[in-house]
Amino acid sequence: MNDMRPVEGQPALVRPKIGLALGGGAARGWAHIGALEVLIEAGFGPDVIAGTSIGAVVGGCLAAGKLPELSEFATSMTKRRIVGLMDFHIGGAGLIAGGRLKRLLEQHLDGIRIEELDRRFVAVATELGFGHEIWLTHGPLVEALTASYALPGIFDPVKLGGRWLMDGALVNPVPVTAARALGADVVICVNLNSDLAGRGTTIQDQSSDPDPLVPELRVEPEPRWYDGISGAAKRVRNIVGRPTENRPGLAGVMIDAFNITQDRISRSRLAGDPPDVMIGPKLGRIGLFDFHRAGETIELGRQAARRALDDIATLVAANHIAPES
Repeated sequence: MNDMRPVEGQPALVRPKIGLALGGGAARGWAHIGALEVLIEAGFGPDVIAGTSIGAVVGGCLAAGKLPELSEFATSMTKRRIVGLMDFHIGGAGLIAGGRLKRLLEQHLDGIRIEELDRRFVAVATELGFGHEIWLTHGPLVEALTASYALPGIFDPVKLGGRWLMDGALVNPVPVTAARALGADVVICVNLNSDLAGRGTTIQDQSSDPDPLVPELRVEPEPRWYDGISGAAKRVRNIVGRPTENRPGLAGVMIDAFNITQDRISRSRLAGDPPDVMIGPKLGRIGLFDFHRAGETIELGRQAARRALDDIATLVAANHIAPES
């Protein structure tokens, strides 16, 4: 599917360099695993990988040859195990210190440097205080990944090279530009927010009168830290759970605001520098923190990639190039 027959007397054309831009989206990022599996099986494994946030984690694991291990970890996640990975702390710049997740990455990626990977790889982060878009293209892989997914208010920012870094989705949620800059001839992106229909519309005639139908708020007692795993699980639900008829919590509001901003920035960035092919998994029913639904999410990624295979094959065939002399 990927080769073109040479014309007699002329050198055989070679496949263009395929770049993959993997977007941010928290738990929805498990869809990247399924999409990558389909692309690799079809012969469209990427030569260049650019990732933001969870996209950086999945892309970094692929570049390091650890995608099967990541898939096995993702599908083993349960709500109980998710709570066990959250090292809450007081006095930091985020709710979660992130040390447990970092140690988990180090079990498979410790000692690996970005510049030593077989594929070109870049993790996108944002510089705190300045808003600079930072492309992490060399240095320890684990450090780059932890900086790229440092969601503001949830994880502590990461200091690398004298800069405080946080989630790259603040400035470049789907890093198509970075993939092209690293030498990709064609760029395929996986946009985790493409299925969020109905968001970002304009409501032009909304009353400012209070809603008389809103029920009186019930205030439940805060769970105690020492109530064990059930208390911890309830606290996590209160922090990251979806809004109910009651007033949403502080972190819930913050995360949803981040998600809305990311969606708007994605639309703008992709309009200015569109990918050659966009893979858009149907993830509208997957929540940002549904990490325990990896099996379902990975399959949605596979389905989306399969739908795009014909377009990718046509694109790659049309962009075969003469080998360098």
